[in-house]
Amino acid sequence: MIHSPITAADVALAEPLTIAPVDMAPAGMADACRGCRSGAPLNIAITMAFQPIVDIETGAVFAYEALVRGLDGRSAGEVLAGVDPDMIYKFDQACRVKAIELAGGLFDPAADTKLSINFMPNAVYEPNACIRASLAAARRVGFDPGRLMFEFTEDERMRDVAHVQRILAAYRTRGFTTAIDDVGAGYAGLGLLADLQPDMLKLDMALIRGIDASAARRTIVSGMVRIAEGLGIQCIAEGIETAAELRTLKAIGIRLCQGYALARPATATLPPITLPLFDDR
Repeated sequence: MIHSPITAADVALAEPLTIAPVDMAPAGMADACRGCRSGAPLNIAITMAFQPIVDIETGAVFAYEALVRGLDGRSAGEVLAGVDPDMIYKFDQACRVKAIELAGGLFDPAADTKLSINFMPNAVYEPNACIRASLAAARRVGFDPGRLMFEFTEDERMRDVAHVQRILAAYRTRGFTTAIDDVGAGYAGLGLLADLQPDMLKLDMALIRGIDASAARRTIVSGMVRIAEGLGIQCIAEGIETAAELRTLKAIGIRLCQGYALARPATATLPPITLPLFDDR
């Protein structure tokens, strides 16, 4: 049973978050610690849109990815552009909390569908401290934290791989699923995969778009799937826009897919899913 959709009127401005101090924060993370504990309000009203990651073999939703939106309809990019650099730590926390709060009202509590939350590695100064607000939110709304999936991407070369390894190790210990986003684009490549070995990797849409008509893309994606399988990692294909792309991905062996061909993101509710691939089963 899915609860009634939450409207924009139900989504409050994220409250300032307080995180208990940690005795030994990693070098370079002291400012992050102060940023999380700061009493300054986050003057951005946010909500979340949800887009499903679908198992195309069964038609079941594996996870819903939470994507930040402004209450005034602003996109993720527009919202992020308005975040002061000094508030990035609090913003990261607020996004996690808002996603969990909404999921607590929208997700079927009897299902095992995951909630996928994007996080910024450099906004986590100490993983066990920075997860406290998320766990508290899960307790408030009765959301099983074992259903949390955290995915990250790097827009610039990773400066501290060891720090990210510590984050992923702490998250695995708590039973969270971990994922690298946008693999195949920018710096999220095979070297990062070898260093971090997450549970999941999300293949960037640049590799997926038009894969049905591109032998080169099919070869690259097939190779990445084999590499991932050898490491015990599951692949997710994102940015899928056509039934032809879905059929090609199924033939390659990818089951978990995300994109407009299946569902567009829906703000503060769970969108309906179309399964064009299943018409020919």
